[in-house]
Amino acid sequence: MTDYDVLRVFCAPNGGYGNELGVVREGSVLPDREDRQALAAKLAFSETVFVDDPERGIIDIYTPTARLPFAGYPCVGAAWLLDVPELVTPAGVVGARLDGEFSWIEARAEWAPPRTFRQYASAAEIDDLSVPAPGEWIYAWAWEDEPAGRIRARGFPGRGDGIEEDEATGAAALLLTEQLGRALNITQGAGSQILTAPQPYGWVEIGGRVRLEGAER
Repeated sequence: MTDYDVLRVFCAPNGGYGNELGVVREGSVLPDREDRQALAAKLAFSETVFVDDPERGIIDIYTPTARLPFAGYPCVGAAWLLDVPELVTPAGVVGARLDGEFSWIEARAEWAPPRTFRQYASAAEIDDLSVPAPGEWIYAWAWEDEPAGRIRARGFPGRGDGIEEDEATGAAALLLTEQLGRALNITQGAGSQILTAPQPYGWVEIGGRVRLEGAER
């Protein structure tokens, strides 16, 4: 079995919730895309990261069914684990920094996969949503406190790969921040926290807490 670490990304202030991420630190043990895809499917995390160069921050990201040029929460988790100033993804170079309890990345909205955004009138409506049928990748959201930039959200990948709801989705938060043009404090899923802030020249920062769940050897 290939060694990998399990991180929890976008944790709540108490360290709970967050989205599990698999990270294969020695990506060289599985150089072929087909083998990486097979392991990502077997691990069944929302995303799995393969580190091809830990010093330069070169990473490769997979869902259980597809390779992604960029994804938000895997980059936040990898940036925390590798402690590097930038990550190199197929989409482009992602800026990275650690600030106290938060790991931050800086990326561009055009790197994120498309999402269908559905705004609701209240956080209670978001809480009551049922998982939709497979199809579109749906990001359902509502203002909890619009002046303060606080949002309640849930993400439904709709891929039919066994992951009915994504607990914390950095790419969707990136797109919503670019759309709304303001800093956001998002509570997603069961209680994960995602922070965002627009930056000059089309960049957006995404931040959250990361913790190491364990290592599988």
